Amino acid sequence: MVKGCALIAALALGATLTSCTIEKNGDDQSVNSAAETSAMPMPPVASVTDGETDVNPDTPVTVKAVDGTLTDVQMTNENGKVIESSIAPDGKSWKTDEVLGYSRTYTIVAKTSTGEELNTTFQTVAPSALAEAYLSPIPDSTVGVGQVVSITFSTSIPDREAAEKAITIKTEPHVDGAFFWLNDRVLRWRPKDFWTPGTKVDVDVKMHGTKLGDGVWGDDDNKTNFTIGDSVIAYADDNTKTLTITKDGQEIQTMPISMGRDKYATPNGTYVIGDRYPDLVMDSSTYGLATTAPDGYRTNVKYATQMSWSGIYVHAAPWSVWAQGSQNTSHGCLNVSTANAEWFFNNTKRGDVVVVKNTVGGTLNGYDGLGDWNIPWETWSKGNANREDQ
Repeated sequence: MVKGCALIAALALGATLTSCTIEKNGDDQSVNSAAETSAMPMPPVASVTDGETDVNPDTPVTVKAVDGTLTDVQMTNENGKVIESSIAPDGKSWKTDEVLGYSRTYTIVAKTSTGEELNTTFQTVAPSALAEAYLSPIPDSTVGVGQVVSITFSTSIPDREAAEKAITIKTEPHVDGAFFWLNDRVLRWRPKDFWTPGTKVDVDVKMHGTKLGDGVWGDDDNKTNFTIGDSVIAYADDNTKTLTITKDGQEIQTMPISMGRDKYATPNGTYVIGDRYPDLVMDSSTYGLATTAPDGYRTNVKYATQMSWSGIYVHAAPWSVWAQGSQNTSHGCLNVSTANAEWFFNNTKRGDVVVVKNTVGGTLNGYDGLGDWNIPWETWSKGNANREDQ
């Protein structure tokens, strides 16, 4: 009986041992298989996927080695042009070093030291329209205390907020300011008050790769810089028919003027000097009055200094010298003698200020283009990217 029990126990033990041996051999095979799989080198990985479209051309493309190092990486466009790029010193990563173009097809071929290869083709976004940003004032210029930063786009901007975020304005010393849109193409930036002479301003516009809404994307980047010069402010008083020019708060010149007669009264308000022309043909048809009409004209004038986009200038008017200082005879311009027009032309600069007061006209429209300071700061500082005012 005891022997029988021992035999049964031995058989049972043997069966148990045999069973354990089989399971152990199976586990070894699984572990070995997994180890072999994990030891297989992996191909490099790109930041774009094969067949991807609408890739932002402003975002650098990268490739990273998973195993080993990158031995050769080349990216070409659909015309075979090789894109400038570089592999990191440790050979673990690669990136493009030039900005990509819109509506292009690019192919990446990357090889590693382990013999793995990546071949990826992708396309950048195809805009329905491109927006170029033109800046004023021009680089390295010296301008007056009333000069605003002007960004004029080549096409209407659907997403105004996106455009504003792409623009950086730095001043030295620091000055707070705000953006304001005159329309969908013209964006301005100015401080609350006139600039302090000596202030330096840098404007950096990162347009390329900026999505501006409705299929519109930013074109090339742009930048400008300027310095605020002496404070030159002229005051045109209709009560005295006199233009008084000050520099840094001190009166430096006065001259008799003849402004717009009642039918064409010169608007009151703050004007910023724009372009200047030694000779300029003034044509009434540019604002809808035929040159053949009773009040129409087409006249060549000298020393024309622009005050508004609507056509108001300080200019030589020898034909009205008799009225200058006593009565208004013009269509809105500030008529002065030829000598005084030349002096004003030579002693003012872009961004200087002309303040017109006491006329029977209204106020220069703040959206005129050179009338920005007529928009109250309370309104300007709130911005209008949401188009609530238009």
